[in-house]
Amino acid sequence: MTGPLDGGSHEGREPDEPTAFLRIPAPRTAPDDMTAPDDVTATGGGVTPAAEPLSHKVLMSLLGAWALSACAAEETALVEAHLTECAPCADEALRLRDAVGLLHADGNLDLDPLLRSRVLENALGRRPARVSVPGWAAAYDAETARLDALLRDIGDAEWHAPVRLKWYEDEGAVSRRTTVAGVIGHLMTVDGLLAASLGLDDPLGSDAPVHPTERTESFWRAAKPPPTRTIHEPWREQSHTLIRTVSFAGRGVAELSVSYGFFALPLRDALLDRAFECWVHGADIADAVDYPYKPPSGGHLREMIDLATRLLPAALAIRRRSGLAGPARELVTAGSPGRSLRLEIEGAGGGDWFIALDSPAAVGSRERSVAHVALDGVEFCQLVAGRVSPEDAAAGQEGDREAIRDVLCAAATMSRL
Repeated sequence: MTGPLDGGSHEGREPDEPTAFLRIPAPRTAPDDMTAPDDVTATGGGVTPAAEPLSHKVLMSLLGAWALSACAAEETALVEAHLTECAPCADEALRLRDAVGLLHADGNLDLDPLLRSRVLENALGRRPARVSVPGWAAAYDAETARLDALLRDIGDAEWHAPVRLKWYEDEGAVSRRTTVAGVIGHLMTVDGLLAASLGLDDPLGSDAPVHPTERTESFWRAAKPPPTRTIHEPWREQSHTLIRTVSFAGRGVAELSVSYGFFALPLRDALLDRAFECWVHGADIADAVDYPYKPPSGGHLREMIDLATRLLPAALAIRRRSGLAGPARELVTAGSPGRSLRLEIEGAGGGDWFIALDSPAAVGSRERSVAHVALDGVEFCQLVAGRVSPEDAAAGQEGDREAIRDVLCAAATMSRL
């Protein structure tokens, strides 16, 4: 948009049409016995030229410069006086001022990650859904939608950007190199375990392995040539189908068992586990393509942390059977309070959890706490995802050092490809 002060060509202008600048006639000196001419006004120290009135067309052409605060003082006064008398120009001035507010480069143009949920909440408040998504599936719904938005925003070449997946095994970190498309293929193949448990089509077929790592390796080996952005739609359609199916299935489906080969989870926890993986791998992709990506909302983050803490005693018992953790000190009957570690999570999704140390069947107890660990919520999730090692976790620690080390290492070994 060109403004009246852009120095453009004057071709086509009427001879007597004023320019966008104020044109003030040169002062003329009057003899002492004469009054000032009509085009000057008398002041205490002599005469001052009077501003020539501007036409509506010129004043309207100054609105852009006025909105940008680029007018001279005299021009500003004339424009603002005109706006009090001309309704069309006043409306245009308001629109231009609003447009100027969008030109600031320091604003964050990224959509608020909660925008989708707010829009849906408002829409459903006006017209409730006939069949709503169960609360226990909401985190999976939100995280797949966020990742879908990221994938729709990247170009074809970025689907081949290298991504290094990391996790923690036994006493050390391991990693595997793939691409953005390879990560989406990995998510789709593991989500296929949930699809199969609901009687839906498994993307790998009926004879596919059950272990998540074996499924992923099988998919990557069979993907010749390597997957491209064409993997996006099958993954997204599968996630939509999972959400629709559990929404129509009713309450009983939440406890349906989903086997991961070496352990099983009820469907409600399996969907939360998949939401966690979707966030973690979404962040991996975002890092690879230099894209902003925030953690989940506080409520969903808390659900993910709660799932991890419920699985920690079993993970600790597995390490103990392998000789990688200290021996149990006080065995108690199932459901009884036992020696515990207090895990204090700070920030979004924060709270206190008590981890049973000696038996997965024991109940964590504040009164039986022998150690205290404080961690930020996102950092704890990074530890569980294998992105942060137990030694590097910025944890505030107090109490039984062996118990603290065993729990942090057990949290890290819950990670997997």
